[in-house]
Order: sequence, then structure tokens, then C-alpha cells
Amino acid sequence: MTDGLYPRLADAFPALVTEIAELLRAEGEPLAEVVADLPYYGPCTCTATCINLLTAPPGSSGSSMIQLERDGVDIIWLSLDPSRTTITDVEVLDGRDLGPSAQRSG
Repeated sequence: MTDGLYPRLADAFPALVTEIAELLRAEGEPLAEVVADLPYYGPCTCTATCINLLTAPPGSSGSSMIQLERDGVDIIWLSLDPSRTTITDVEVLDGRDLGPSAQRSG
């Protein structure tokens, strides 16, 4: 349910979105159902080393986070809006190459 100005996160990172949804479902987390429709606002530009993928305008995150793990190791952190009803950014911690869609331009 994007407004057309931004691509969906699922279009830019289909495998990542599938993995996030599967991990959320395994935890019984209802946010699993919204992952496929999240917009992708691009990579975060807060610092040169930030690796977050924005799924809401900068500054939308609250203090809540969901930590997703595989084999006991955190691999993805999801920041949530203050109401905990949507994911505002995705931080991929396992070092995988997300390709050119995750790179900053300029």
C-alpha cells in the first residue's frame, strides 16, 4: 500500500522481504503481514556507515525494535513506529550484499 512515489521494499529486495516475513511469522508477529507492502525510501543517510533501509520517512522510528535471529544470532533488526503498527526501517546485520538498491547515490 505505497502511495506510488516510492517502490515497495519487496520489489527492491524480494528475498529479504520473504525472509523477514518468514521469521516474523515464526514468532507469531502480526507485522509479518505488512512487510510485503512496505515502501522503500532508500538507504538511511544519517551517517556514512549506517546500513538501515528506510521503510518510512526519516525520523519516523520510535524506541521499539524487533530483533530477528537465526541460530541464536541477530541477523535483522526492525525499528517500529511509536504505535508499533509498522516497520520504519530494516537493519541487516549479517553482512550480506544487498546490491545496488541499498547503496547511497552521490
